[in-house]
Amino acid sequence: MRPKALPVACVLLAAVVAGLLFAPVFGGWPLVLPLVVPAAAVFAVALLGSRRETLLPWRPVLTLLTGLLSIVETMLWPTTAVGFPTGATIRALADGATDSWRLALQSTWPAQPDPALMLFVPLLALVAGVLGIELLHRWGALVALAPSFAVVVLSQFFGASTGLGATIGALACAAAAGALLIATRAERIDHGRRISTLLLATPTVTLAVIGALAGGTLLPAAESRYTLRDDQFAPLAESRITSPLDELADRLAHPDLPVFTVDGGAGVDRWPVVVLHEFDGAGWTPGGRYRKLGADLRPGKEITVAVERRTAEIGAVRLDGPWLPSQPLPAGVDGLEPLVEERQGSLFTRAPGPVGYTLSWWEPQADPNALGDAAVDRSLAGELGGVGQVPPGIAGLAGVAVPTRPTFQAALALEKYLRENYRLADGPNLPTGNSWPQLKKFLLETKRGTSEQFAAAYVALARIKGIPARLVVGFRAPADRIPGRPYTVRNGNALAWPEVAVQGVGWVPLDPSGTTATTDQSQGSGLVAATAEARAGLPPPEQLRDPPLPEAPAATGPGFWAGWSFPVEILLAVPVLAALLWGFGVPLAKAARARRRRRRPGAGAVIGAWEEVRDRLRAYRVPVSTGMTVRDLTAAVAATDGAAVDGLRSLGATVEFALWSGADPGPDAGRHAWTAVGAVRRGLARRGPLARLRAALNPKPLRSLR
Repeated sequence: MRPKALPVACVLLAAVVAGLLFAPVFGGWPLVLPLVVPAAAVFAVALLGSRRETLLPWRPVLTLLTGLLSIVETMLWPTTAVGFPTGATIRALADGATDSWRLALQSTWPAQPDPALMLFVPLLALVAGVLGIELLHRWGALVALAPSFAVVVLSQFFGASTGLGATIGALACAAAAGALLIATRAERIDHGRRISTLLLATPTVTLAVIGALAGGTLLPAAESRYTLRDDQFAPLAESRITSPLDELADRLAHPDLPVFTVDGGAGVDRWPVVVLHEFDGAGWTPGGRYRKLGADLRPGKEITVAVERRTAEIGAVRLDGPWLPSQPLPAGVDGLEPLVEERQGSLFTRAPGPVGYTLSWWEPQADPNALGDAAVDRSLAGELGGVGQVPPGIAGLAGVAVPTRPTFQAALALEKYLRENYRLADGPNLPTGNSWPQLKKFLLETKRGTSEQFAAAYVALARIKGIPARLVVGFRAPADRIPGRPYTVRNGNALAWPEVAVQGVGWVPLDPSGTTATTDQSQGSGLVAATAEARAGLPPPEQLRDPPLPEAPAATGPGFWAGWSFPVEILLAVPVLAALLWGFGVPLAKAARARRRRRRPGAGAVIGAWEEVRDRLRAYRVPVSTGMTVRDLTAAVAATDGAAVDGLRSLGATVEFALWSGADPGPDAGRHAWTAVGAVRRGLARRGPLARLRAALNPKPLRSLR
């Protein structure tokens, strides 16, 4: 069948819109060209190829090959030889069809617009468009939209659209579907009745727009409970890696060896390398949920204060392990393609050293007064492990060090307690170890240790008291650095420290060993300066005691119904859902029944046509009884709907031939009968848009005639 331009364009538009719903994964603009160019090429080939009958059987092959070539030219040009596909191009297409979707799930979002990650989206849209064109000319408009709808569903499993994005996506899908339905309908009627078709569609389209806008505005933009990305992480090579925490004492024993250089990052007092959040009493374990770092990594929803984007050049990194110097909230890395642990900010690479890169990160701009009174963020405690089997005497010590409920002031009080009651070890024989035997000796006996023992003991005591804390290993900025000038970080700057989760701010670094130093105190808006002010304003220990809880007020009045209110939302939702079910369910049920009748074999299709005409007349409130024949109905309709009489007469002749001639009616009789049904339908449509709307929503014809 020869395609018409407008329906084909609508099918391809639906496929493009479905592909654009992957915007939460890659962003909107990187997807536009790889989706629009293949769609335009497929549109042109579908129309040009249909002008010759000999090319019609080859239309799906030609459109598919054209779309693939367009994808190659827009996304895989470096693999071609002056635009001509090569073996590398074929391999890239094969990898895109099999692996790109998985690599996209293993990346942070928005992901890099890399063909190795993004290729599956235009391929899905291409298949949906080509398949939709073929279904359009075999099964009709609704079935033609099924492939695009499948792509829409898949996009929502990747990352559900919410809020304004969901509203725009819903409106775009509705526009494409509505335009397709109107276009296919308008092809079968004359110009005069196209106006009435548009008038009839106007109320439905208006209600759809209002519903989409209301839903996107009023419904909460909740996160998806499940996405395909939840369990997909970048695989890490199996190898034995020494923990940086275990290397700390050795680094301090060789303090002059350079580790990396820094250019920028004024006011930064430390550079984290790895976060250790699991502690079983015997050792500390880093996180393992790494993803490829995407185009831009935004702070998590737990960060509610303002953030400032900062940048520094990190060079000549000579770390033995796979981790890189970073910051708690990395935003992006240029010059390297590392993996990132989103929850912790740790950067991971297998690139041979020394390496260099540009690091961008987000720094929370916390108010010192608000920070001092802030609560701890218990929502982040689920990311942490426990403390293993606590030795005797440790819990009592935690109660002495933290005499109040878990708050950020309590975290500062614990930091102060360790600073004042324990001393930092120096000299050649430095203490080592971070499991409970070493920590018990440090806390209860020697009270002397390196930052390794200070940080590990702090995190263990904080967790015992309900303060969410984690252990970080990295390097402090040199105390003798010159502000505004590059500097070198050496082994002697190696450091371990705790971080505490603060509500609205995220992870705040502390320094129980007192070894961090900064010469750039002019950065008054940074988290370092805000923490220093909150530390200076810490009240004395006796003022940190928990105040007595207020007495509960006496209960008054009936208690069963107290605080209960009538669910008005449910009351309003019931009629809305009922109206939607009626408005869409009744026409869909009628269309499905007509399809079943038309597919009957032999004379059954003719009888189905007669039943369809009879029910359509009933929908327009024409009196119909069980014993009426086609001639009876023709006479009854002639007085009011002369335009439908010709169709009824044609149907009557076909029915008489099929039922009473004794000859096999064959498939032609069914086609003639349903052509007559179309003539009757067009004749009834001349009653006007309002009558057509009432007939479409009239549920009575769905019941059998009695």
